[in-house]
Amino acid sequence: MGRVSAAAPVEIERPESAEETFVVPDPDVPWVTLVHNDPVNLMSYVSYVFQTYFGYSKDKAHQLMLDVHRKGRAVVSSGSREEMERDVQAMHGYGLWATLTQDK
Repeated sequence: MGRVSAAAPVEIERPESAEETFVVPDPDVPWVTLVHNDPVNLMSYVSYVFQTYFGYSKDKAHQLMLDVHRKGRAVVSSGSREEMERDVQAMHGYGLWATLTQDK
């Protein structure tokens, strides 16, 4: 019969830098939904979507639409990541270009 040798467990050390490379987002910092300008949708339609989905007043929706048009994008909602993912999907459902990011 052959002899089986059992190796002693070896302790593996991680360099400190490996632990520092993974950054966990601060849960207290809200996420935001950004709607971006596009060459397809009419400004009146974008205002309509903001009023219909978010419940914004006509004036608020119009101001946000102008920000999208003039500045290229506007923050239309903020909250938890899950809520912003839902809002982004809703904007896509309306045919708008939207993304989410963590507010800084």
